[in-house]
Amino acid sequence: QVFTFNTVEIKVQPSVEVKNGAPMSIVCHADISKNTDFRLKHNFTIFKDGKLVFTSVSDKGDAQYEIAMARSSDTGDYECAVEAGGKTKSSNSLHVWVTGMTKPILTAEKKEVLEGEVVKLRCELPEEVPPLDFVFRKIKMNSTPKEKHVFEPYRNFSVVEFSVEEGDNILQFDCFGSRNVKLKFESSEHSNKTLVTVREPFIKPTLNAKPSSNITEGDRIQFECSTVVARMHDIEIILQKNKTILNSVRDEKILKYSAVATLEDSGEYLCKVEQGRASKATKLNVVVSELFPKPTLTASMSKVDENKELTLSCSVSGFQKANFSILRKNSNGDILLKNSRNLTMRVNVNDTGLYICKAEVKGIVKESTPVRINVYAPVSKPTISVVSGLPEVVLGKPLRLICHSVMGTPPITFTFYKGNEVKKRVTNDTYAMFLDENIRQNDKREYKCDARNNHSSGMKTSNILNITVIVPIRNASLGSFPYGEVEDGSDTAFLCSVKEGSWPIHFRIFKKTDHEVLVYERSENADRMMWQKKGMSREDTGTYYCVASNRANVDVKSHPITINVVLAAWQKGLIAAFVLMPIAGAVTLTLWWFLCKKKKATFIGLLFSSALATNLTSEKLTRQHSDGDYYSG
Repeated sequence: QVFTFNTVEIKVQPSVEVKNGAPMSIVCHADISKNTDFRLKHNFTIFKDGKLVFTSVSDKGDAQYEIAMARSSDTGDYECAVEAGGKTKSSNSLHVWVTGMTKPILTAEKKEVLEGEVVKLRCELPEEVPPLDFVFRKIKMNSTPKEKHVFEPYRNFSVVEFSVEEGDNILQFDCFGSRNVKLKFESSEHSNKTLVTVREPFIKPTLNAKPSSNITEGDRIQFECSTVVARMHDIEIILQKNKTILNSVRDEKILKYSAVATLEDSGEYLCKVEQGRASKATKLNVVVSELFPKPTLTASMSKVDENKELTLSCSVSGFQKANFSILRKNSNGDILLKNSRNLTMRVNVNDTGLYICKAEVKGIVKESTPVRINVYAPVSKPTISVVSGLPEVVLGKPLRLICHSVMGTPPITFTFYKGNEVKKRVTNDTYAMFLDENIRQNDKREYKCDARNNHSSGMKTSNILNITVIVPIRNASLGSFPYGEVEDGSDTAFLCSVKEGSWPIHFRIFKKTDHEVLVYERSENADRMMWQKKGMSREDTGTYYCVASNRANVDVKSHPITINVVLAAWQKGLIAAFVLMPIAGAVTLTLWWFLCKKKKATFIGLLFSSALATNLTSEKLTRQHSDGDYYSG
């Protein structure tokens, strides 16, 4: 019994697109070739989106998966596999689309609600499989429906709440669902409409002003806000102006509020009634006419010298009969100076500040615009000095000056002069700074400053400050006499000089050894310094250099010179004498001895004499190694 699978096919009846609710069949067909006519058992398996949905065993080549009423959940990719005699073959995948969705069912928790309550709704898509999108709609007469969207990933129903607002009367609600399968979007038809009736918990409040909404400041105005309530529980009445709560009552049907009217009381008033989530409001516009204008405060002068008289006057245009008072503004509360229209006082610097006046008519108090009074003490004679302390500056460096006035009411204007030229003006409290950027050799060196403020005494000028310009050291050099070689024991003169530099100059002479050794130093009010070194010795041989510095605090180093200390002439003669005198004596003795013995000597004697001289010489050379009084050479 030999067989082979030719093909395995899957198809849908009536088509791959089926309407929601219509019957649908998934057919799996196996085409098999056999060598003889024998019975073969087939195991059919049908999958939807990879999940098993149908199995069947048959000796026929077909199997059919029947769905009586197709739903949107039946949309998907179908595939079948056939196993027979140990062999298995699968079909290609086939996508089936069930168009349309079931009609949703909408239910409301209540059919009748009060304003401020909520309506709880439930929308269900029976026989649909999540994920699903739900849309709920609140429908009012002559207005656009309000929608709420809810995504349900795991269930086929959703629940939402709609708040019932003021003005809601008869409400209708409906819902519909949608789904997204393989980027195909589909919506259901709308559900049945559910009707909800709304009742008012209280009526819109009434707001009145007595005696009228148009009054004059100083008159008393009374507000009355009332409502009719269905249920007297947790009801609240609030009176507001510009979001500021003026008064409120709880569990009462009427609110009253009164006050003496001022210009600031003009505007819109709001009466609001609240109970639970319900809220209703009524507005009333009130106009308050002016009884008298705001007072005006005038001063005899706004800038006053210390110990001078100042007069303040308060007035109301076109209105004489008022109670006046003059005050000085203070952060801890205004200070009353006098209950009068006019005030005259002798001022000092502590009287600087803001002044106001107040006018009162029929209990209405109005305040003038503040007037600023500045009292000035005269500036003292300023002092000018260098910030660093000493009245000097290094050539080419900046010079920083400070001008300071101990006394005087700020602001003070300081003016800096270099010579008679104005260099800078600065307005500050008690001092000012000036920077002269680059000091040159021929600059004027006289500085002064003056100070002035708004006091009538005018300007004060400082003393003249003379600045010393320190010229830095330039080109130090070192020389000596004698130069180069110096006899032992003789004197040597060292001369350290500079080409340029302000006095005094501090000179230092160093000798180079393993480390630099300071051998001499001295300050001079000159551009050179000479040092007489007495009694040079062999230890003074070496290299020397000098370093010059002044108040510019810059060390300038010379080129080095070399000093070689040699033996003096008399030392050389003494050494020569000690070496030559023994030699001359030996020669003289030899000649004398030779002449005395010459007459008696024979040839043998001459030979003996020669041998003796040889022995003496050997003895003398031998002693040289053991006698410390003798030196070779």
